[in-house]
Amino acid sequence: MLDAPRASVIDKLRNMLGERLSTGDSVRDQHAHDQAHFDPVRPDAVAFPDGAEEVAEILKLCAGARCPIVPFGVGSSLEGHVVPTSGGVTLDMSRMNRVLAVHEADLDAVVQPGVTRKQLNEELRATGLMFTVDPGADASLGGMAATRASGTNAVRYGTMRENVLALEVALADGRLIRTGTRARKSSAGYDLTRLFVGSEGTLGVITELTLRLYGQPEAISAATCAFESVEGAVDAVILAIQSGLPVARIELLDEMQIRGMNIYNPEMNLPEKPHLFLEFHGSETGVAEQTERFGEIAADYGGSGFEWATKTEDRTRLWTARHNAYYAAKALRPGAKAFVTDVCVPISELAGCIAGTKADIAASGLLAPIVGHVGDGNFHLTILIAPDSPEEMAAAQTLAGKINDRSLAAGGTVTGEHGVGIGKRKYMVAEHGDAYAVMGDVKQTFDPLNILNPGKVVTLN
Repeated sequence: MLDAPRASVIDKLRNMLGERLSTGDSVRDQHAHDQAHFDPVRPDAVAFPDGAEEVAEILKLCAGARCPIVPFGVGSSLEGHVVPTSGGVTLDMSRMNRVLAVHEADLDAVVQPGVTRKQLNEELRATGLMFTVDPGADASLGGMAATRASGTNAVRYGTMRENVLALEVALADGRLIRTGTRARKSSAGYDLTRLFVGSEGTLGVITELTLRLYGQPEAISAATCAFESVEGAVDAVILAIQSGLPVARIELLDEMQIRGMNIYNPEMNLPEKPHLFLEFHGSETGVAEQTERFGEIAADYGGSGFEWATKTEDRTRLWTARHNAYYAAKALRPGAKAFVTDVCVPISELAGCIAGTKADIAASGLLAPIVGHVGDGNFHLTILIAPDSPEEMAAAQTLAGKINDRSLAAGGTVTGEHGVGIGKRKYMVAEHGDAYAVMGDVKQTFDPLNILNPGKVVTLN
């Protein structure tokens, strides 16, 4: 039963939005969870705004009733970011899905937050430009900015932090502000754009983004390469990066992940050994030189069985298989629940961190294949647990805790790209120390009523 203020605001929203405000069970169920392992929580209602002004008006109404607001993209996040733990209104941004402008000469695009990365790249195809941040899922660009997403291309092109030039944001009190400009640099005031990128909907609701674009490369070559050990693969990556090789993508898959991939994609038929998946971008000559040099480095560390793919369809097949790593991992234990986590460490610490992680996995008795964007020190575990086993859930949490602690001891972070959400919040003091209290001060300033995605990133008393 809703309290009177919350029931009143939902009635007002229904009058404003009509059929674009839903309290039906099926719609609320769709917005009760993301891809994380946390229990779902239904919102009280789901609103589907059409534009920034409507978002601002919704926020004003909700602020008046102290009603929580949770922004929602496509629900592909992995740390419970969009679970409405306090109920309230979920803002589904899917109707705000227009590419507003493409400035080809300036290499930027202006989009609404509901545009997905594949949609943007499809619209850019004829321009010779591309948007490079690729987390795997066809996530919304607003959600990608909110979680500071990265992915397979980050080693060459950077994360959302580097590729968001400017934002329009609706604040908790209904004000609409703009941060940043289309200029490539500025010394004018505080960098509010970077503040909102990664804020996970806790400081404001992103209603428009200006994004950096890149030219499509003249030549692209992708490859798979097998290694006798994870350590050999990681050491090859480290030397390649330290040698200045401009690798566009460099992904590690351990032998357990390769086993799942062969089950899920039988046509892959890869040897059950640790693998690197790679991609090089540039001129024909440059790509040839890069691939030759990496082949020499890989051979020194036990790399063999290179399979090169230069045709678009072959490269697409390879990276589709990599992006489906989550489902391939689950194929190792049909019916299992996936507990997904990630960490990121300085690249010099990567080999030791992964070796320690594999020892922890063996000691836990759980299945937990490893994949990683190892060119920037980031790797992921998909821990497979029985859905109704408190014992396995506890073991998975213990395993994830050990990995987080090891990452911090190595000078790293408990999340390289998944974000904080619910799952990583308890590690924030250990990672940030007194700076975490300052984050609480920022939250208090922007959202004193604690209505914006409450319970995520920081907690207000």
